[in-house]
Amino acid sequence: MTDPQPQTPSALRVLVYSDHSDTRAAVIGALGQRPDPSLPELTFVEVATAAMVFAQLDAGVIDVVILDGEATPVGGMGLAKQMKDEVSVCPPILVLLGRADDRWLADWSRADATATLPIDPIALTTALVELLRTSGH
Repeated sequence: MTDPQPQTPSALRVLVYSDHSDTRAAVIGALGQRPDPSLPELTFVEVATAAMVFAQLDAGVIDVVILDGEATPVGGMGLAKQMKDEVSVCPPILVLLGRADDRWLADWSRADATATLPIDPIALTTALVELLRTSGH
């Protein structure tokens, strides 16, 4: 008799927030469905408003969040801070920064990881995979 294998999720649900559809598409295209063989496949939920971010979080089906720090009218860093302050079981958050020098703002927002805009597929994938590994996914 073999030991039962631990159950892993069939897919991780990634919320991608930006008011620009091109940014959301670049994130999804850079990550693809399977950015690392040790992780489950990714499925994406695209949202363009802060209200929809919180609606998705309230539904309880999001495993990780990617926020556009340059989004308007509500930026990703402000959203990250609000999520950390208000969501009792907050998923890990990666914030996309307009400049690498804005990392200190991401620290203030309590984001768990960062990547920069424009999207660098290798850097974004590396940051997300590391975030998922350290958060236990």
